[in-house]
Amino acid sequence: MSEAAPGLPDSADFATPERARLAEAVRELIDAVMTSEGDDAALLLEVADGAEALAQRLGRRREGGAGYRPQSHGEYLPRSPVVGQASPLAPRIEWDNSDTALDGKPGIEAHGTFGAPYEGPPGHVHGGMIALAFDEVLGIANIAAGHPGMTARLTVHYRKPTPLFHELHFRAAVDRIEGRRIISRAELWDGDTLTAQADGLFVRPRPERALEIFGELPQD
Repeated sequence: MSEAAPGLPDSADFATPERARLAEAVRELIDAVMTSEGDDAALLLEVADGAEALAQRLGRRREGGAGYRPQSHGEYLPRSPVVGQASPLAPRIEWDNSDTALDGKPGIEAHGTFGAPYEGPPGHVHGGMIALAFDEVLGIANIAAGHPGMTARLTVHYRKPTPLFHELHFRAAVDRIEGRRIISRAELWDGDTLTAQADGLFVRPRPERALEIFGELPQD
């Protein structure tokens, strides 16, 4: 099972405006590395030296994990590779609650743009990145509906290639609850074009397992 996104506000003591600003700057550097062509070797090495020096100023590379123990969902959401405002890996998918997210059911709607680092087929988003984004938005929709869970199965139906550099729109909602099982669905749209759909099966962990994974949760 994989962890599903919690959908709680970013932790105030980690996701500060300053850290979000830094993450955005690093995103721009990543994009430049992926798209810059024709630069001479000396310039590339100079930039690499500068990047390594900046990394050293923030701290040495960790070999044993993130180096923190989350005490609530909100403490690791800022690090999300999809919605994390403090993660330079994230395309920064923004989301809001919606009363009619999908087929008239309440859930969430999310939007954002995938740039060059997320390319699979030329000019289009990598299918694995789409699956990751679906896992995240479905998890957030579950939490928004009051049914947190962990991903047990995720099925993605790729309908059309999803373009890079387009404003994309996600819709996600809980379909039904069966005991500890949460069945959720999501769609991905490029304007009026449906590019992908996802069906997710999530399982609410037992209290002792949730405590082991997430620590004390605010709602507990």
